[in-house]
Amino acid sequence: MTTVTSTSGTSVRAQTRAAFEAGVQGLARLAQVTLAAAAGFALPVVAAVLTGVVTAQLLMDYSPAPLIALVAALVAGSVVATAFVRRTADRTRRFLERWYGIRLPAAYEPLPELESDEHGHWWTGYSYHRSRTVAKCAQLVHWGLRDRTTRAELAWLVVNPVLAAALAGPVVLLLVLGAAYTLAGPVPADGFGPMSPRMMSFLLSIGVGIGMVLAGILVAPYAVRGYAEVARRVLDQDGRATHAQLTRRVAELTETRADAVGNQAAELRRIERDLHDGAQARLVAIGMTLGTIEHLMDTDQAAARELLSEARQSSARALQELRDLVRGIHPPVLAERGLGDAVRALALDSALPTEVFVSLPDRLPAPVEAAAYFSICELLANAAKHSGADQVWVDILYRAGSLRVTVTDDGVGVADPSRGTGLRGIERRLGTFDGALAIDSTSGGPTTITLELPCELSSPRTSTSFAKA
Repeated sequence: MTTVTSTSGTSVRAQTRAAFEAGVQGLARLAQVTLAAAAGFALPVVAAVLTGVVTAQLLMDYSPAPLIALVAALVAGSVVATAFVRRTADRTRRFLERWYGIRLPAAYEPLPELESDEHGHWWTGYSYHRSRTVAKCAQLVHWGLRDRTTRAELAWLVVNPVLAAALAGPVVLLLVLGAAYTLAGPVPADGFGPMSPRMMSFLLSIGVGIGMVLAGILVAPYAVRGYAEVARRVLDQDGRATHAQLTRRVAELTETRADAVGNQAAELRRIERDLHDGAQARLVAIGMTLGTIEHLMDTDQAAARELLSEARQSSARALQELRDLVRGIHPPVLAERGLGDAVRALALDSALPTEVFVSLPDRLPAPVEAAAYFSICELLANAAKHSGADQVWVDILYRAGSLRVTVTDDGVGVADPSRGTGLRGIERRLGTFDGALAIDSTSGGPTTITLELPCELSSPRTSTSFAKA
């Protein structure tokens, strides 16, 4: 029974300490929020007031001076506030990500380029203007009002100080009144004994004051959470994917789909050309040879036997070409034994010594295996032709729902997608699967190229192996 009581008391003390630490942390965060909101609110107001006062003093002798001063104050305040729009929103995003792990991506729609027509007018993407400066200002205003993220940041610039005051105000009031009540509570003028009304009132004031301070400390974390929730709703009105993000995603999918269709059409043309120029031509020649043999069987059997030998050799070559063509479409070893064994077979035929490390959970989806296999083929060919390397390493891993392939060589480096079509072709091939290509290649080497393809697997069995070719 004593053990249970002791454990219960320890748990209560731990919970009390954790609540007090969370309250102190909430107070610190609330102070940061309040200071940041005050800066974003006070500076535009101060700029507006100073501009209005100075303008009114300069135009004191003119009758429309108050109106001009008001307009100048509004313009100055708006300009200063605009300068703090994105900064204030970014600071709030950093607060939320650091405190609660809430990521609020800022995705802005692209700003159209100014275009000039043959008459010297400037097209902003929305309207024409004679002056380039006016066109630029009109474009910024129009873009800012149309961009969803910018509109949300403008709204947050107004909501932020009001929200900070509404949430921090009660907490500060509890702390200040509690401290004041504790230090200067009402004390009666009569008698001051252990049980006198004066002592009881004094102790009561201390208790009430301490209670108010503790209440302010305990309420602070909830105030900060309320601030984070409102900030999330204002700055990310559409949830995780903003309109601009969806627009970019649609553009990426459209581009990768066009690449996939183009690659498929090009592959079909290549297969058709190889069949027409290779196996088909040989089969036609074999048919003509057999027709000649048919006529020579009765008149010149020796010549017919020579032609039969040539026809047999031609049929063997045609069969080999068909096998090579099939292997180029989808290698049999890849279909039968998977990516790991297919890359090992590829390493055996590589012009450079190649070490292969494979850690794969069972089989990958066939399209992913094919994309990874042909990408590795291209990378090994590039290393043999351009890198001047003595050794190549291929690592194939599956981690966290993604296939990761790393090809490293000890060559001269400086691999650049813009200098050829091979790496760009790999990028387009991977883009069909939402994959990515990363290149780390400095002058003097080594070169490390990483491919990542997201994919799902159903079998948890893992096969890990190492091979050197």
